[in-house]
Amino acid sequence: MANLAKKLLNKTLRKNRVRQTVSGTTERPRLSVTISNKHVSAQIIDDTTHNTLVAATTIGSKQAGTMTEQAAYVGTDIAKKAKKAKISRVVFDRNGRQYAKRLQALADAARQEGLEF
Repeated sequence: MANLAKKLLNKTLRKNRVRQTVSGTTERPRLSVTISNKHVSAQIIDDTTHNTLVAATTIGSKQAGTMTEQAAYVGTDIAKKAKKAKISRVVFDRNGRQYAKRLQALADAARQEGLEF
């Protein structure tokens, strides 16, 4: 149990360190990504007004496949919704996760749909 507690503490420290420098503005809102064991969620947040502008998730969707494929689906979905909301540039907040596999698949899918970060 001590190893799990240490991992969670390290993730929290990484998340807080990233959030000190990454902040969403009206011109460039923050794209925050959360990946759990079963689901992938993404939100575009304006930190100046504390509002969620656009959100996409796999919860309640019929999306099947591996978690990497589901992350890519959420990436394309969030980019399409952002385009409808006239958002083209965002700041990427990876929430303390390592930029690899699922997170990279989400980011690449969002970039292919035209979202810049």
